[in-house]
Parts: sequence; structure tokens; C-alpha cells
Amino acid sequence: MNILKFITAGSVDDGKSTLIGRLLYDSKAVSHDVLHALERQSRNKPDGELDLSLLTDGLRAEREQGITIDVAYKYFNTPRRKFIIADAPGHIQYTRNMVTGASNADLAIILIDARHGVVEQTHRHSLVASLMGTPHLGVAGNKMDLVGYDEQTFYRIAADYQKLAQKIDLQEVLFIPISAYVGDNVVERSENMTWYESPTLLEHLETVELSHDLPEDEARFQVQYVIRPRTENLHDYRGYAGAIRSGFFKKGDRVRVLPAGIETTIKAIEVHQQEVEEAFAPQPIVLHLEDGIDISRGDSIVRLEDAQPAVSQDLDLDICWMSERPLQVGDRYLLRHNAATVKAIVKEIQHRTDVHTFEQQPAEQLALNDIAHIKLRTAKPLVFDAYKKNRSTGALILINENTFDTVAAGMLHSS
Repeated sequence: MNILKFITAGSVDDGKSTLIGRLLYDSKAVSHDVLHALERQSRNKPDGELDLSLLTDGLRAEREQGITIDVAYKYFNTPRRKFIIADAPGHIQYTRNMVTGASNADLAIILIDARHGVVEQTHRHSLVASLMGTPHLGVAGNKMDLVGYDEQTFYRIAADYQKLAQKIDLQEVLFIPISAYVGDNVVERSENMTWYESPTLLEHLETVELSHDLPEDEARFQVQYVIRPRTENLHDYRGYAGAIRSGFFKKGDRVRVLPAGIETTIKAIEVHQQEVEEAFAPQPIVLHLEDGIDISRGDSIVRLEDAQPAVSQDLDLDICWMSERPLQVGDRYLLRHNAATVKAIVKEIQHRTDVHTFEQQPAEQLALNDIAHIKLRTAKPLVFDAYKKNRSTGALILINENTFDTVAAGMLHSS
């Protein structure tokens, strides 16, 4: 599918919602009824211009405050590609929303106000994009109209950001000078910045190569549900339902069931209640195995001939802490890894990352929005891959056992 999922991020009032509104409006992705509603809501604006940020602000309370306080998803398409946009809030306390949006994004757009340059939230959002393994990154120097479309201002921002990118190993960064409010270099090429000759933002979004980074040589399937109808017609039916996380499976493949380590053979594969010879990620399927094995929700099935995942109770991981209650050594949480849920205890906080300097610092506890490297011990073995190799099987979340709130997103390292 030719669908690009991307996220916009930046500091408060950097123009994220206006940028998305401009993309939707100038690409003619706004329906007539929405456009009429927008015109009515913009009547109080000077000169009658449209407030394009209203296209992403979904709640009246948010509009009254003049801010966006949640991730707003929008969908649009051009003749060349379909798009899913996540607009992450700029406030520091909502960094967790940036984590949510970046976890499945193919591309991130970091907005920088041309008047202010690189600021703390630029560092924080860039670090999150790096940790989440976002394949492509675009840096948009916004509000160029407010600095007189000055070429040197834009290149100074690009130079400052490049220093930041080198510190956290961001490889592929595209810099685009824009004015979301006026429309320069968003969809249409700017007549005010003839010194910029690279693609507009939309041209880049339409042509960037989609990085489907699921490894083909690591077939991974995790059981979500064991199907046992026990009806008269299906007395012996036993199927294992779930989604292929990466790679592919074929009928007749020799596989290993983990964490038990038992080997067997795939007897049949069902897709939409029809038997098929093979299936690929990320298809939801039902697997049937030759042998009667005790398999439960959260167990993994992998092909014997492929690279094998780690199986361990001791985990090294980077986390983004999302709770106002601090994390401390000895704290206990529920760990959810796709369909698997296990109890876990914090064994060590190795270091936290300073978002200003990216230096690793010792820490006795983690506060809201801290990014750190920790060690966990789980109640039973987890089957996983390093996040940098396989985003699908290397990600997890931590959940408060009492409130069931999600308190952290984690990216696993090799055991």
C-alpha cells in the first residue's frame, strides 16, 4: 500500500496545526461542508483570512485555549499517495503524545520557528524520533515570512540542527524553509524564496521512499488467541490466531514455539477463513501445527531457518517515562509486549539522557518525560528482537498495576 504515515512535532505555537491545515487546504483535501464551517469559524480573524489550524483542533475546549492538547489524526490523499498525519502537541508535558505518534511513523517533520531557532523541545522531539527509529526526518523552518524570507536565517537554523543531529546519529535529514500561514513551499513553490531550489514539503512527502523495515529473514508470529470451537463439526479444531509481526510463513515450514523451545511443523495457514500456502507480515492469520503443544496467548512462533529472537527475563531497554509519578529501582509494573503481558521489576536505572546536551547522566529516579536506559527483570521469559533491528518485536509499554495507566514506552536492546 502506498500510504505514508508521518508526524508533525515542535514547540508550542510553532505552527504545526496551521501546517497541516495548509496541506489539507492547498491539496484540496477539504470537503465543501468543512470549508464552509471553517469560513464561519474564521469570521473574527482580521482581513477574513481562514484559520487553517482549526482543521486539526477537534475539541471546543482546545480551541478556546488556543492550543492543541492531544494527537490529532488526519487523512488525505493526492494522485500520487495516501497520507496519515499525526499532529503531536508542543507542550513539554505532552511529550508522550510525540512518542505515540512517532512509534508507527515513516517520517517526522520537526517544525522550528525561524525567529527562535533550535530550542529545548527541538532537542526532545528529535531524541524521541531517533529512539523510535523513525526512518525519515524533515526539518521545516517555519514562519519565514516573519524574518523577511532571509536565506541566512534559514541556513543558520540548518547548521545548528545538523550539530544536534550528529550527536544522536540522525542520518537522513531534509531542511525546507516554509511559511505555513502564507503557504510558501508547503504545496506550492514560494516566489519569496527563489534561493531554495529543492522540493516543496508536499513534493517530498509524495516522493520519499517508504521504508518498510520489517526484516524478511526474521519470521515472527505471536499468538493472540487460541481457537478451540469444540463443536460437533470442529471437534479437533485447534488454531492459533494472531498477526505476523515480520517475515513470512509457508505451509510445511519447520518452526519453534517460544519460550518453551518446542519444534513442530506448520500444517495449515488460514487467511480470512481460507487456507493459503503462505502469508506475509503484517497479515492476521490462523496457524495450525502438526503437534498438540501447550501454547498460550503471548507465545511466539518462529521459523527454524531464520535468525532467532532473544528469549530472556533480563531486559535492557531505552524508555520514555510518561507518568507524573517517578520511576524508581524496585518499582513493579505490568509489561505489555504486543499480545504478551508479564510482570516486571525495575532492577537498575543505568542513566538518563540530558535533552539539552544529550549527555548520559546518573539518576536515582525518572521524572515525567525523562528519557533513560534501564534494566528490568520479568516474571517469565520474553521473546523479542532488538528494536533497532525489528520495531514490531522490539517495542513494549509499561503499565501501572493499580491504575492500568500506560507509564512508559520502551525500546529493547539485544540481550
